[in-house]
Amino acid sequence: MATVDARPIIASGAEPFEAIMAAVGALGDSEELVVLAPFEPIPLEGVLSSEGFSYTAEDIGEGDWRVTFRRSFS
Repeated sequence: MATVDARPIIASGAEPFEAIMAAVGALGDSEELVVLAPFEPIPLEGVLSSEGFSYTAEDIGEGDWRVTFRRSFS
């Protein structure tokens, strides 16, 4: 499992998309990616869904979200 904590990246004014996509590229077939964000990353969920990932989004409190992405196999 890989984890990208986007919260400090976003807090610094930067965009976490590149770091997230690098983590996606490094995933093994059965590995999950966990993204921690200060909001539900709906655009990211859409992008990765179109790339063949399913996801589970969880509000972990104080405005923070944990989204777990898994490759969908048909």
